[in-house]
Amino acid sequence: MGQRELSHVLEAFETNWIAPVGPHVDAFENEFADRVGATFAVALSSGTAALHLALREVGVGVGDEVLVSTLTFCASVNPILYERGVPVLIDSEYESWNLDPNLVEDALRMRARRGRLPKALVAVHLYGQAADLDPICQLCDRYGVALIEDAAEALGATYKGRSPGVFGSAGVYSFNGNKIITTSGGGMLVTEDEHLARHVKKVATQSREPAPHYEHKELGYNYRLSNVLAGIGRGQLTVLDSRVRARQRVFDRYKSAFSTIPGLDLQTEATWGRSTRWLSCMTVDSDACGATSAEIITALADRNIEARPLWKPMHLQPYLKDAPKVGGIVSETLFRAGVCLPSGSSMTEGNQDRVIAAVLELVQAKANRGV
Repeated sequence: MGQRELSHVLEAFETNWIAPVGPHVDAFENEFADRVGATFAVALSSGTAALHLALREVGVGVGDEVLVSTLTFCASVNPILYERGVPVLIDSEYESWNLDPNLVEDALRMRARRGRLPKALVAVHLYGQAADLDPICQLCDRYGVALIEDAAEALGATYKGRSPGVFGSAGVYSFNGNKIITTSGGGMLVTEDEHLARHVKKVATQSREPAPHYEHKELGYNYRLSNVLAGIGRGQLTVLDSRVRARQRVFDRYKSAFSTIPGLDLQTEATWGRSTRWLSCMTVDSDACGATSAEIITALADRNIEARPLWKPMHLQPYLKDAPKVGGIVSETLFRAGVCLPSGSSMTEGNQDRVIAAVLELVQAKANRGV
């Protein structure tokens, strides 16, 4: 947090604009839309809420299939289930770890032959890197499938010079506490469709009709962002570029430190755009370096350093064990071999040196023992 965020929060308190309305909400929406190159933006209580409303707006209902990345956090999939839709879990490709367009095409072609196409496709932009959007957009246009982008992890990234999140019917972002910028909790939906934006704003405000009494013609939700948190978001948005540069510096130091160690491979940057390096991720070839990803995570934990595996693919999650899937080998391989290293924007070089030293010490110890 910085001084700009604090000044906006104090202004909200001094003017008594605390509730989920107010000038900071309007300003945050306008400033965010400008930043990502969208026409309309709606500030909401979470990225999950934004995705839920996006799915409702494109008509997802009972029994409708929605194609979605399997290598992702559960929040990319759960809103499909809120509407009693059917998630179809699609595997990744190795270049970006995101949706494989070839598998998307296979899934759409097969469903077209059956005469029942999915209602939507949710393309997740993973770990700060955009999916390959051109072929995905072309497939959605060809088959008449609504594209929704889950850009929760990719604010500040680019795809061929544009921000991921602005290519489909709607894009969603998250300002959770672990994101590059945060409002503590919050999200944003962006779109080029004015009717969609207006309706989302209405539904997110309990679907209240413009009447002097409380009138509701449709189901609504309490999904709007508060004026206080929007003020924080406005301040955070001004430092987005510096946060991205900080994450990229962290990644580059890891890459340099591990460049001579066989089997420790930092995530590559896809050819089509800039990654924010929201998290610095690597894969571990235990045959080459002698240590497994699990051993590296344990060695770091022994020094009070938190690291984690990559997202566990959704098709391996117990509650989705019966969901249809397409592929799965790539995401499973990445999950078994992957490590998310400490990556915060405020991480000091001294902090990072501790992480690097712990990994190198483990690898050297394994080599000395011939393991």
